[in-house]
Amino acid sequence: MVRKLPSKIDKSKFNLTSKSVTKWRDFPVYELLSYILMFASVPMLAYGIQPYNSDIIRIIFLTILTMYSGFFAALIWNDITDFDIDEIAHPNRLIPSKKIKTKKLFGIALIFSALTFIFAALTSIWCLLLAGVSAFYVAVHNKYLKRRVKIPAYSEIFSPLQWTVVAIFGFVAIWTALPQSSDISIAIQIFGYISTNSKAIITMILLLIFTYFSDNCHDIAEGIHDADADNMHGVRTYATSFGVESAAKISFAMFTISGIFGIFLFLQSTLSPIFLILFLLLFVYTLFYPLKLLRYKKKKLKEQGVVVGRKLYDYFLFSYNLIFIDLMIQIIFNS
Repeated sequence: MVRKLPSKIDKSKFNLTSKSVTKWRDFPVYELLSYILMFASVPMLAYGIQPYNSDIIRIIFLTILTMYSGFFAALIWNDITDFDIDEIAHPNRLIPSKKIKTKKLFGIALIFSALTFIFAALTSIWCLLLAGVSAFYVAVHNKYLKRRVKIPAYSEIFSPLQWTVVAIFGFVAIWTALPQSSDISIAIQIFGYISTNSKAIITMILLLIFTYFSDNCHDIAEGIHDADADNMHGVRTYATSFGVESAAKISFAMFTISGIFGIFLFLQSTLSPIFLILFLLLFVYTLFYPLKLLRYKKKKLKEQGVVVGRKLYDYFLFSYNLIFIDLMIQIIFNS
């Protein structure tokens, strides 16, 4: 028997869902654009200052698509696993506000996850392997380990590792899909070759460390705001493990460390001294916000944690954007 479709569609429900998904996290336009520059900057940094062709453009394009899909997949999975925490700390998000059913959000998460694997596979087998390992880690960490492991600050020690994949993926894409001059080469049957050199590895490690600390300082600041909800559900953050005042000090320390490694990154790589100055100006401008957080009392700390966390996240994004603009200008002038 063929089931007849209804003659009329309830457009109001469709519009409500579409609007809810669009305003899911109220992303500023500049943030969504910044991700494009961020994801493109890593393979560009790995490739270096040399003429571009269709091969490198293809890798940059696939890296952006893979990372963007993975970014949204991770956020949606986080919304699903942390819905009970969001009921207290972020009641306006999709599941707590009942703007969308968990089952439907689960389906959207599967779509973004599938796209991540497809784009990674089109880049190289090594990139597909990296995407698979990253997805497995995110799933296990968010669903089980984050609430069960009793190590102090476990959640905020290991959550930023998700962002370090961005710093690794672009380099692996170049090393496997478009290998450059190399003194290090690994060949594994099925996966093929991965070729690189010691200087490129050092650059990737510096970018990885910068990414970890610059993302972590923002996570800790926002974790101050979420401390009550996290504590209720057994999530070990710096704020729940050591108190919000100590968390503010640790966030400031993480920010300082990120600045030091950011300087090393500019000095060691092909990035220009002019943009190192711009990075230092960005660092000094942002520095005032975690410093202010140190002066707040406990109640004020929880209110301002989100504000300072936003500024620290902008610092994280804009640092990558500076790398992109720096490399783009150098490539244009070099060609």
